Amino acid sequence: MKTVLVLAVLVCAAFAAPAEEKEKVEARFNFCPNGWFSHGSRCFKFVNTPMTWYNAEEHCNAMGGHLASATNPREYSFLQQITQTAGQSIGWLGGFHLQGRWMWIDREGFYYTNFYSPSSASSYPCLYLRTANGWGNTGCSSSYRFICSMNPFGC
Repeated sequence: MKTVLVLAVLVCAAFAAPAEEKEKVEARFNFCPNGWFSHGSRCFKFVNTPMTWYNAEEHCNAMGGHLASATNPREYSFLQQITQTAGQSIGWLGGFHLQGRWMWIDREGFYYTNFYSPSSASSYPCLYLRTANGWGNTGCSSSYRFICSMNPFGC
C-alpha cells in the first residue's frame, strides 16, 4: 500500500511540477543513452550513415544492440517517425530471410508483417523500412541508413 501511495505522489508531482522539473523527472525514467529514443522497453537510434545490411548490423553491435525489429504496428509507426525526423524515407531493419523463413536478427518473434510489395525473398533477403508505406526487401549489399535498437538494461 505504501508503494502505491509513493508512486501516486511521484506521478502527481511530475504533472504538477514546472516544465524544468518535468524534464528532470522524465530524464530519471529515461534509461536510453543520449541520442537514442525510448519506445516500449527498448531504445532506438537512427544512424544517418549508409551501410550494407551486414555492416549496419555490425555497427549496431558495436553500440550494444542490433538492427531494429518491428514487432507490431505501433512499433513500426514509431520507427517510421524517427526515420522521417532524420529527414529520410527508408532505412534498414533487422529482418532477413533464411531457409524459407523471415526472422529478426535480435531474435524477436516474426509475427507481424507489413510488406508493401515483397520481392523474391531468395534474391532479396534483407528488410528495409519505408516511411510512405510498408516495408520492402532487397539485396543485403545495398547501402541504406538504418535503425539500431537495444535493451537499456542489457538483458
